[in-house]
Amino acid sequence: MVTKVTVKAPASTANLGPGFDVFGLAINAFFDEITLRKARSGISIVADDNLPKNPNDNTAGLVVSNMKRRFKIKDGIEIKIKKGIPAGFGMGSSAASAAAAAVAFDKLFNLKLDQDSLVWLAGYGEKASAGTIHYDNVAASVLGGFVIVKADPLKVIKVAPPTDLRMCVAIPTLDVPRKKTEFSRKVIPKRIRLSDSILNLSNASAVVAGFMAKDTSLIGRSVVDVIVEPARKHMIPGFDQVKKNALKAGAMGVAISGAGPSVIAFASSRSDMARISKAMSRGFSSARIGSRTVICKPSKGAASMKK
Repeated sequence: MVTKVTVKAPASTANLGPGFDVFGLAINAFFDEITLRKARSGISIVADDNLPKNPNDNTAGLVVSNMKRRFKIKDGIEIKIKKGIPAGFGMGSSAASAAAAAVAFDKLFNLKLDQDSLVWLAGYGEKASAGTIHYDNVAASVLGGFVIVKADPLKVIKVAPPTDLRMCVAIPTLDVPRKKTEFSRKVIPKRIRLSDSILNLSNASAVVAGFMAKDTSLIGRSVVDVIVEPARKHMIPGFDQVKKNALKAGAMGVAISGAGPSVIAFASSRSDMARISKAMSRGFSSARIGSRTVICKPSKGAASMKK
């Protein structure tokens, strides 16, 4: 009988420019690891001191509490969290923990849930950090690759990315508030011009076409957002220079990674990724902001680990 399961889930970048709350891409930059162990009663959390220990305030805890209640599981559960993804920097840190928790719970109790159900249940954990449930990051972390989230009813479409797709994530050295994602959603305009909506829709369609056709260049050229990015970029010191530098250094496209403040550049395996990385760092330096960069590629989804 299985009494313990460990699952590792990847970081992700959401939106990819015009696909707000719809597009997600799993990336192998960082990973979170969740271990669920059956216990006598209740739910306990073992984690670093900077993570909430109350299940109602913890991403993985919310997922486990909800699944325990929904599937009438009587066993207690110990949740051990090993964070590898920087929290609050736009790389799906909370989503990865939620995804790993949902997949681990499914395996621990042999529920054999389908992929959409796992994404739906993992999405519940986003309430801990974002204040609302959304599925772009968790879908990418659960399934891997590029995902399109169709809402109401929830249906996730997964597309295998081009094998030559590469990204550079520039992570600024900033203090981010714990509820950063919730705050960053409040700056998004409630009303938009029809012309902007049309432009974003055309770019989003081209992003999908690029992934379907395995056309890295089309993906890069299409990660252009004229609605959310202009409303959020003021929260990222040096953003315009980072973007300009990356494009000049050979990046095909640049976008805010999720809610930021990380910035992601899209390129190919033929690009000079070191040059792009240095250019992005210089962009942040122009605003007197330190940064680090991570070169990465698309990742597989959450998976069990043998320990």
